[in-house]
Amino acid sequence: MKAIGDMDESISGSESSSSEEEDPSQLASLLKKQAKLSQTADDEEAPKKRSGGKHPLFWFSSSLFPSNYSLGIYRALFSNAEQDEPAHFVDTLKKKQLTPIDPQKNGNQGQGASPSSTPHFFMCMIGGGHFAAMIVALAPEIQRKQGGFVERQARVIAHKTFHRYTTRRKQGGSQSASDASRGAAHSAGSSLRRYNEAALEKEVRDLLKDWRGEIDSAEKLFVRATGSTNRRILFGQYDGQVLKQNDPRLRGFPFSTRRATQGELMRCFKELTRVQVSQVDQAALAAAEAKQQGETSKPSTPRPQPQKPKLSKEEEAALLHTTQIQALIRRSKIPALMSYLSKNSIPSSFTFLPSDSQQNFRAPTALHLASNLNAPSVVSALLLKADADPTTANGEGKTPFELAGDRATRDAFRVARHEIGETKWDWDAAKVPSPISKTDAESRMEREKKTAEEDEAKRRKTEMERLKREDAAKAASQESKRPGRTLASVEKTANERREEEMRGMTPEMRMRLERERRARAAEERFRRMQQS
Repeated sequence: MKAIGDMDESISGSESSSSEEEDPSQLASLLKKQAKLSQTADDEEAPKKRSGGKHPLFWFSSSLFPSNYSLGIYRALFSNAEQDEPAHFVDTLKKKQLTPIDPQKNGNQGQGASPSSTPHFFMCMIGGGHFAAMIVALAPEIQRKQGGFVERQARVIAHKTFHRYTTRRKQGGSQSASDASRGAAHSAGSSLRRYNEAALEKEVRDLLKDWRGEIDSAEKLFVRATGSTNRRILFGQYDGQVLKQNDPRLRGFPFSTRRATQGELMRCFKELTRVQVSQVDQAALAAAEAKQQGETSKPSTPRPQPQKPKLSKEEEAALLHTTQIQALIRRSKIPALMSYLSKNSIPSSFTFLPSDSQQNFRAPTALHLASNLNAPSVVSALLLKADADPTTANGEGKTPFELAGDRATRDAFRVARHEIGETKWDWDAAKVPSPISKTDAESRMEREKKTAEEDEAKRRKTEMERLKREDAAKAASQESKRPGRTLASVEKTANERREEEMRGMTPEMRMRLERERRARAAEERFRRMQQS
């Protein structure tokens, strides 16, 4: 096996000092001239050396595989000293191949060995209130399955996960970052997130202190901590700090990772320690390189820009009217819309331009657009005052009524049919149902609104009764479990009882309980006001 390509990681640059420039002597002038010459030589040699960041993988070739196969090993597995000696990569890889542990042959010998004496990695991830850490041995463990099948598996020495609600839902970002940018909020959710951030920091640091021996003896430390808050939890200065930013064993994950869980850590460990196989098609590479060279050798000719067709005065005026009418309809400016239509003598059959755009294809007229936007007042004004034609079909063959998305807009068409009459338009062709008076439409909406309010009141009443029963049952159970009072016992305050009741609840349950308490308090105040 041999390494592919130039593995020299040296960085080109000048180490000479510029302090001689301040000396006005002749010697300084000669040194400046020599420095310019050497800088020119360095610039000529610079393109030969590799530029840019380091590739995350070392690629090797093997005589056991065809020439177009390459084997990749992640750079993060090698120490800085090992990376500086590319000629000894193969020997280093052989040393990293550890003998698997067979529990049946070794008995408890492999299990009883201390983690500090076994080669192992420390891996952890933190982000979004989720923390996962694991200490995994580098020597695999042999697992025998049914049928005599033997499989190698990673041996986890220790693992731990924590989950805390610290991220603002639907907004993202930690509470501490929000406090730093916009000031501290005083809501129940923000207080809970601050408490959870502090609790998560304590839990993580206590765990790191418990694992100090295993972390200090680990060969590599793989850490993913995005954001200043998460990095402060791991690398911030505190008594008994375990992880340090300048540790030469510290590595990041050289690939994308998901939420911090034990399963994700195990997936990353397998990805790091398994050989990556790449198959390269030499013929395709040669063809692509030849094509690229051919394209670079050709003189670049500017592509002619297509000229836009010149618009007539009538088309420019129609475009202006389209923009103005659509803007007024979207803002429901009915008086301004009626004034604009009458002042510019725009006919009721006016269609928007350009007609081939997606928006104008679906809503080619003002009535189509108003119906599509669910604007019943605009629909009524266009039908009753601007004589808009409800039978016009769009590019999809639909009339304005068929684009209406709610009952209020559809009722506007039916009310207009009742007030205009049956003779002016073919309402059946416009797909408008039977006419209805404005009074009937309003009374029906009022009845539906009243019914919805009654249903909501019944639901709230039922929910309040259920909560009262639950509170009474909970109070009775707590009273029965409470030990006998003594003279020295102190009565708990209302806030202490409230905190005790909410202990162990999820954030959603806490918010729900607080809403119901506030609702009950408001109803009680309203009842007292009526009685007084």
